[in-house]
Amino acid sequence: MADLGNIASFAYSVPEIVLALSVVALFIVDLVVVNKQVVGRLALVAIGVVVAMLAFSMPEAGDIHSLFHRQVVYDEYGQFFKMLLALCGFAAVWMSLGSVEVRRVNQGEYFAILLAATLGMLFMASATNLLMGYLALEFVSLASYVLCGYALHSRRASEASLKYLIYGGVASGTMIYGMSWIYGLTGSLDFATIQNTLAASDGSSLPLFVGLVLTLAGFGYKVSAFPFHMWAPDIYQGAPIPVATFLAVGSKSAGFALMIRFFFTAVAIPSGGGVYELVGGVDWTNLLLAISIVTMTFGNLAAMNQTKSVKRLLAYSSVAHAGYLLMGLVVLTGDGLSAMLFYLAIYYIMNLGAFLVVMIVANQSGRDDLDSFRGLAWRGGILPATAMAIFLFSLTGLPPFAGFIGKFYLFAAVIQRELYFLAIAGVLNSVLSLFYYVKIVRTMFLVEPEGGEGPVVLDRHNGVLLGVLAVATLVLGVYWAPLADLADRSAHFFIG
Repeated sequence: MADLGNIASFAYSVPEIVLALSVVALFIVDLVVVNKQVVGRLALVAIGVVVAMLAFSMPEAGDIHSLFHRQVVYDEYGQFFKMLLALCGFAAVWMSLGSVEVRRVNQGEYFAILLAATLGMLFMASATNLLMGYLALEFVSLASYVLCGYALHSRRASEASLKYLIYGGVASGTMIYGMSWIYGLTGSLDFATIQNTLAASDGSSLPLFVGLVLTLAGFGYKVSAFPFHMWAPDIYQGAPIPVATFLAVGSKSAGFALMIRFFFTAVAIPSGGGVYELVGGVDWTNLLLAISIVTMTFGNLAAMNQTKSVKRLLAYSSVAHAGYLLMGLVVLTGDGLSAMLFYLAIYYIMNLGAFLVVMIVANQSGRDDLDSFRGLAWRGGILPATAMAIFLFSLTGLPPFAGFIGKFYLFAAVIQRELYFLAIAGVLNSVLSLFYYVKIVRTMFLVEPEGGEGPVVLDRHNGVLLGVLAVATLVLGVYWAPLADLADRSAHFFIG
């Protein structure tokens, strides 16, 4: 692995540089234009350019460069997540341009802050240093606090932003305190150096366990894992729908990107055959296993009790999916890692699609409660209703949708390690989730619409994105090999 200095590193950081310059440019343009929609369109072009640059800069196998004196790394794993996160930013900007909720506010700086949060996520995906990872995470969090409360006319949005700030501050303080324990034990912030130091030590397990648990609390907050999920339902319900989507998909993916890299390169080492073993004398896999099971179970049970807000229901669904994803981390294998990356990409598509349908309905009715979905299929919304059914059945894990393949890969990795109890818990929770997903489908197709509900109009702007996501969910359910191969190659950084 080549270790590059500051000047040479810029050649591998062009997408981030372009995105950073775009953020500054959008703030300037916002000051001089009257039509704020122009700023949004420019933001869409800017993030589109970044997506294209990332697509054409995927590294060859084994092409790994440590940048800025081991602060970040250029590798297949990082580029996979950067592509996913940039696409998330693109979708969030696209949704914002079609959101009635966002149009009510001064949009100019909103789009600049949205791109700034995306920039922070890109650095989270490639960070190989505790301090760099923490700063990137905080950069994303600060931008997210502002985005959540950006609808100043909404008391619920302001309340959500304040709650997010308080929860985030506590989680960040806990995380950096845990990192200080790890730094005190190893004398380094670099992931690889931490790994080497712990592997050579005789195992001072208790202090290391304390540091890991506190650091894990910060990661758990970012991916909304139990018991650090408490912020998610209130924030998703109160934030504008495009922002809630951005947090549910992008923030979770970025959190997992940093979490995976930290655990696989700092506190575990390869032992051959794509299997990893722990260093430092601390067995944290049992703790993660318990968190995984409790997270998916609590998320699904809480979602079943949601009878009003669909956004809140999807928030608890997002918590449950964090539990499914943690299964891939528990097994400590290359197959588990590949399954996590594959499922994250599929989760991005189907969850984004579900939130998009909620936004389409909210644009028409001004509400996101379950009653606003009554008779959606018979109010001119047959396409959004059908697409929503596809996304929800895929989130459940039913064939022939993409979610079934994603969960199959996760469960297969778990069974391969003979963690049968964890696999059974995952299957039972998937069955449990069917009950509340079907409740939405039933409301759309079998419940008569309320008298005051008018027809749902699907405009071309939102229809294009909805069609792309629905088709992708169907196609990946029958032809998933290219995406699975990409996830497997991206995981090669750890496996190899």
